[in-house]
Amino acid sequence: MIVRFDGDVFRWEARSDSDWYFVALPPELSADIRETQTYRRGFGGVRVEATIGGSSWRTSIFPQAGSVYVLPLKRAVRDAEGIDPGATIVVDLVVLDA
Repeated sequence: MIVRFDGDVFRWEARSDSDWYFVALPPELSADIRETQTYRRGFGGVRVEATIGGSSWRTSIFPQAGSVYVLPLKRAVRDAEGIDPGATIVVDLVVLDA
């Protein structure tokens, strides 16, 4: 599955000292992934390859409370692409687990 979506960057608020940033997949895309996945990793993760601008990396998306998956944004990617908290970004995503 190959998809493109827009999302807003947010900081994980569970810990005040956290430097973890994410972008949420749209609910309908999250539902599609959930329906097509037969294999999930620890914490319900699904392996993906993400591309934002000129940066590509492999990671996992994780289910967040509610019904959406979230994509973690590495500091190196945020720095390379000039991504700030609250920014709206375009993500190309290839779902690797099937």
